[in-house]
Amino acid sequence: MLDELFITGAGVSASSGIPTFRGNDGFWTVGSKNYTPQEMATRIMYENNPADFLLWYFKRFASYRNVKPNAAHFWLADKKLITQNIDGLDGRAGNKDYISIHGRLDKVVRYQNEMDIQHPFDANWNEIDLSLDSSDEELKKNLLDKFKINSISNNNLSPQLGISLKPYVLLFDEIYTDLYRISEAENWMSNAKKIIFIGTSFSVNITSIALRTAISNNIEVEIVDPEPIKLNYEKATYHTMTAEEYCDMRR
Repeated sequence: MLDELFITGAGVSASSGIPTFRGNDGFWTVGSKNYTPQEMATRIMYENNPADFLLWYFKRFASYRNVKPNAAHFWLADKKLITQNIDGLDGRAGNKDYISIHGRLDKVVRYQNEMDIQHPFDANWNEIDLSLDSSDEELKKNLLDKFKINSISNNNLSPQLGISLKPYVLLFDEIYTDLYRISEAENWMSNAKKIIFIGTSFSVNITSIALRTAISNNIEVEIVDPEPIKLNYEKATYHTMTAEEYCDMRR
C-alpha cells in the first residue's frame, strides 16, 4: 500500500511561469491561424498536416524550454506522483519514477500504432535552429527533417509508421495506453491510502479515473488549489492555497 499518492495539474507549474492549459493564456486557448487547439493537437492533424502541427506544437514548447522547477516540484521529487503536466519539470527536479500521464515535451517516440509498446527518448530540441531570422517556413522544414517526414510532393507529406517520430504527448483524439503508463497509474491509485490532488481543474479523464477509484475503495482525498472544486465525497479535505504554500506547510 502507498501512504500517499499525489496527482498534479497545471497549477503546480504556474509559479514557474507556465500558464495553465485552460487559463486565459493557456496552451489550449491559443490556436493556429485556421484551427482551434482541439483541432490542432490531434493525431489526425499530425497525419494530414504535419508541418503546421509541428510548428504549432514546437512554438508552445520553445516558449518554455528554459523554465525551471519551483519549490513544489522539488518537494514532490521523492513522492509517488502522477502528473497531468507535460513540461517535464518534475523530472528536472529529480523525481526518477513519476508518471507523466499525458507525456513530456522533452521526449519523442516513434510514430507507431497507439497500442504498440515502445519507450520515449530525448527530443534533443537544440538540434532545431531558433535564430531570430528563421521564418515559419524554414522552421517547418527543419521540424519535418527532425521528425523524419519527407515526400517528393509537398502536397503529400505524412508521417510513416516505424520511420517518423512523434511528440511524446497524448493528443486529444488518442487514448491512455501503457506508453503513458496507464496500467501502472491505475495500480498506484488502487493501492493508495490517500490521494492528494494539487492544482488541477478536474477537467481531464485521469482525475475522473482517480476519483472513481477513490470512491470505490473508500480512499481519503485532499484537494489543494486556490479555488478548490468541491466534490460530492465525504472523505474529501480541502486546502485553499497554492501548490507551493501546501508543500511549505508539509515541510
